[in-house]
This record gives sequence, structure tokens and C-alpha cells, in this order.
Amino acid sequence: MIELRNLTKSYRTPHGRKTLFRGVNAVFPEGKNIGILGRNGAGKSTLLRIMGGIDYPDHGRVITDQRISWPMGLSGGFQGSMTGRENAAFICGLHGIWGSGRRRVLDRVQEFAEIGNYFDAPVKSYSSGMRSRLAFGLSIAVDFDWYLVDEVMSVGDAHFKHKCREVIAEKRKTANFIIVAHSMSTLRENCDVGIYLGPEGMQLHDTVQAAIDIYQNNVPAPKASARAQAVIQ
Repeated sequence: MIELRNLTKSYRTPHGRKTLFRGVNAVFPEGKNIGILGRNGAGKSTLLRIMGGIDYPDHGRVITDQRISWPMGLSGGFQGSMTGRENAAFICGLHGIWGSGRRRVLDRVQEFAEIGNYFDAPVKSYSSGMRSRLAFGLSIAVDFDWYLVDEVMSVGDAHFKHKCREVIAEKRKTANFIIVAHSMSTLRENCDVGIYLGPEGMQLHDTVQAAIDIYQNNVPAPKASARAQAVIQ
């Protein structure tokens, strides 16, 4: 069970304070994979960070009796002067994983990330794609009840994207996912229900397609280029 109770979150900006969530109350359905949609700046990634314990609300709290992952694809939490292996070992320690269990996790991460000898190089030498591969590999190597996925399946080449889809399909047999993605096909393939973050606040829908329909009806049409406008005129 995951419950948001009176959740409020805002940020200070140069133009004043922006409130993303105000007094949100919601209970996420058990045994369902959830897709989150919304325009840029609606708070999708912020919501994942709050549920994953990376960020904190101004008021309210997340109530759960489940093990929730950090957001997959979140690579900003790595210590740059430490190697990928050292970062992975440190995170294992935070989650109480030691001994043979830690060795298994490190082996899984190294195999999945496919970054070769860079696994033993400082993370600050990584490209953004390599950081994302390491973050995803580490997230999927640790067993959770809920996995938080933030656009990570758009990272990497076709081979890596295929691996991501395969491992998520396998993990869905024993765990659930909360996924933020701009790819409607990804959400349809992996999610049962949908959450739309829009001007009216958070809306929970019984199907992910219902959330997709509302999202697409509220996304403004892209502006035509100067050439296209000339043709239209």
C-alpha cells in the first residue's frame, strides 16, 4: 500500500513560489502498475523523488509498508570521485546488503550496465548515458516491492532499451512499477492504471488509457515552423 496523506510541495523560483501539490490525498491501488503523465513542470519527477525518499514534502507524508526503490535513472546521487563499483557498494550498505548478497548485486550491476572497465573508474569520468546505465542497473539489481521509473527507458541504444524492457517485464512478475514516460506505447505496454497531473491537480484513473486520453487532449499543438506557416498561408 502507498498512500499520500495531505501532501504539499512547493519550490522557490525567481518568479515566486511555485506549488506543485497542495493537500493531495491518494491511495495507490495495490497490485497495479501505474503510469504518471503530465506536462513538463507538472511535478512528475518530483513526486517520484518524494516517494523514493530522495526529496521531502513541505507538509504531509507518504505512508507505506512496502519497499520502494529510488527513481531509476536518478544518477545525480552518485559520488563523482568514487568508482561505479564503490558507489554501488555504498548504496548496498545503506540498504543493509552485505557479504555474498552485496557481491551478487555488484555482479548484476556490472553485467547489466555494460560499461566495461569504467565500472572501476570514477563516476565523474562517465558520460550521461553511462551514468544512467549504472543507475538503472543498480536499481534493478536490488529487490523492491515497488520500482520507480523516470524516463530511463529512453536512454541508450536500441540494445539497451530492449534490455530495459525485458528486465521490467521479468520484474513485473513479482513487483509493481510506477512509471513516468513521454512514450505512450511504453505506458500502455507496462501500466494498468494512470495518474494525470494537470491544472486540476492529481487525477487517478482506472485505466492508463483514460489518463493518456486526458493528457493528449490537454497538450497544446506544436507551433508550426516559419516554413510551414508560409505553406499554410
